[in-house]
Amino acid sequence: MPQNYSVLIIEDEKNILDFMAKALKANDYKVYTASSGQAGLAVITSHCPDVILLDLGLPDLDGNKIISSVREWTSCPIIVVSARTGEQDKVHALDLGADDYITKPFGTPELLARIRASLRHSNRMDSGSPLYIRPYQSGNLTLDFERRRLTLNGKEIHLTPVEYKIVAFLARNSGKVMTYSAIMSNIWGPYTDNNNRILRVNMANIRRKLEANPSQPEYIFTEVGVGYRMKEDERELC
Repeated sequence: MPQNYSVLIIEDEKNILDFMAKALKANDYKVYTASSGQAGLAVITSHCPDVILLDLGLPDLDGNKIISSVREWTSCPIIVVSARTGEQDKVHALDLGADDYITKPFGTPELLARIRASLRHSNRMDSGSPLYIRPYQSGNLTLDFERRRLTLNGKEIHLTPVEYKIVAFLARNSGKVMTYSAIMSNIWGPYTDNNNRILRVNMANIRRKLEANPSQPEYIFTEVGVGYRMKEDERELC
């Protein structure tokens, strides 16, 4: 992936901010920093970064308010980087429009992988990008969106229409945590029942078809109490 992207870090803990900035600069990202919510919003409007790393516990603004504000006018990827570990904290931030959620502490490899995933998704949503129609590829699993064909180890996997929609939605958002409500709204519509039992039943069937050991999945992971995440697409941006 060409590392000419800009990243804004909104973080009031100096040691964490310095750690992330150093790691990103070492990987050729252009880095902007802000230690408060208001300063971060100013940078967003003036520099339009490619990715935003956002702490929720800022001194002047709750990070969730920043997510809501930014989502009113841009789809720029937002990755929450927070010490809040509660399931509802994660679900709330993701449902407001955050693209991903990393819990402190974390390592450089995880941070870089989450940024790459967000950039891939951002570019895939651009219909002029080759990634928009390019098949999903991870390990021995391939999903051809145009042909609606899923193969594992070269063999086609039969999915029901609903199962296909679930897998395709997760594949288009690979590397990102998708909440139960986001998946259900996409598959069954915005007025679907909040009970996610039907989703869990379909996911169990999908895993039996895709995973060698459904209890230890390789491709679709459960974020307990939050949703599901599909393994990141292996191919790099052009």
